[in-house]
Amino acid sequence: MAFSLATWNINSVRLREPLVLKLLTEEAPDVLCLQECKSPVEKMPLDAFAAAGYAHVVARGQKGYNGVAILSKIPMEEAGSEDFATLGHARHIAGRLENGVTVHNFYVPAGGDVADRKVNEKFGQKLDYLTGMRDWFHQDRPQKSILVGDLNIAPREDDVWDHKKLLKVVSHTPVEVEHLAQAQDAGGWVDLTRRDIPDGRLYSWWSYRARDWDAADKGRRLDHIWATPDIAQAGHNSRILREARGWEKPSDHAPVFASFDL
Repeated sequence: MAFSLATWNINSVRLREPLVLKLLTEEAPDVLCLQECKSPVEKMPLDAFAAAGYAHVVARGQKGYNGVAILSKIPMEEAGSEDFATLGHARHIAGRLENGVTVHNFYVPAGGDVADRKVNEKFGQKLDYLTGMRDWFHQDRPQKSILVGDLNIAPREDDVWDHKKLLKVVSHTPVEVEHLAQAQDAGGWVDLTRRDIPDGRLYSWWSYRARDWDAADKGRRLDHIWATPDIAQAGHNSRILREARGWEKPSDHAPVFASFDL
């Protein structure tokens, strides 16, 4: 079965319902994973998405914060959700497609502004969350699985606009990169985006603070698509829809895509 998949931190699914529908109409991925929905599930505009052809949904919601959802054209059943670091946040949901592939949708904590857990509780929560992911993958090594989401870490030097300037900035600090690498290694996950696009700077997020985000181009690659080794070779056609960052009233993230032949 061939299918396409996209992941997008939408930064309020209710506020940006028109943008989700634009993506579903113009790009038509078979599966769309959303993060930072900022809504209880019952208040998400799921009827509008179903009318666009995405009748299969698994989601975890939360009023005003966090929230993850998977919309699918392909029949899908819920495959669980985990509360890593016992934060009580809606940050993970899994769906199993009819071909047996499990899609994990993650929204890793951003970690606040100071890269020191002694003075910033949120940074400690982020590291603990990543440690929880690592331990879970060690305990139950995933197979025939795809992991996507806003992981809130740009791991490579060319995943940020200036490696040296961002070494002490949350999302690119060595300790975060190491924690993410440990979680990735624990599951044997293959970074599909960078396997398909191995060279050059690549970003999926640009701050709202830039007067002209496109011209400044001070981006970071915070959004990822990974696959387990048993299906990684079936993945291809990775891309980032940069233009979506310039849509009207946009999210500060752009959607990331990959296709699979399984």
